[in-house]
Amino acid sequence: MAAQLELVHAAPLDLDARPGRGDHDIIARMVDDGASVLDVGCGDGALMQTLTRQSKARVRGLERDKAKVRGCVVRGLSVVQGDAESDLAEFPSASFNYVVLSHSLLAMARPRDALRQAGRIGERVIVSVANAGFWRTRFKLATSGRVPPQRGAKWSDGDLYRSCSLRDFAELAREMRFGIETAVPLTQGRPGAPFAKTLWRANVFAEEAVFLLAP
Repeated sequence: MAAQLELVHAAPLDLDARPGRGDHDIIARMVDDGASVLDVGCGDGALMQTLTRQSKARVRGLERDKAKVRGCVVRGLSVVQGDAESDLAEFPSASFNYVVLSHSLLAMARPRDALRQAGRIGERVIVSVANAGFWRTRFKLATSGRVPPQRGAKWSDGDLYRSCSLRDFAELAREMRFGIETAVPLTQGRPGAPFAKTLWRANVFAEEAVFLLAP
């Protein structure tokens, strides 16, 4: 059994400086000023705008939904339409300082392959994941016998969205020889979780977490 991972930061992130949307705000604080960033599954471009505004980052998005791509372009964002499952392989190695997968990794058919490509493309990889091991999720499953929706989507909805716990993701990262430089638990969109001093405790008491990985 792997040792517990202390949820500490290599450098202070000043998490209470200003409020923001949960994982987006944390990701912006992890990205160095002026860094190059690839936002995989960028959606409506909200994170791209946050990174541009807060970190002065040079951000490029990859999104498969045509309507969302058009919306990003209208907002003046640099976005490429494509499917991360196949198109990440086309990016040169070490071409970005950061590759970000903000709640997009678990929507992919082959998360391990996508994470491997992200580690090849970026000097650092930032991943945010919902925690299927959260105590409320466990309680609902135990009492109702039904799997709770993940990020608002039921299991029968069209888009694929896998479930994993924070321990599951940390184990995958270690298996793939990523270093976990920082792990920030969040509850109700805010940094922190009750009793979450280690990854094992965060696995119970945090709704989601943002991981900063070093390939």
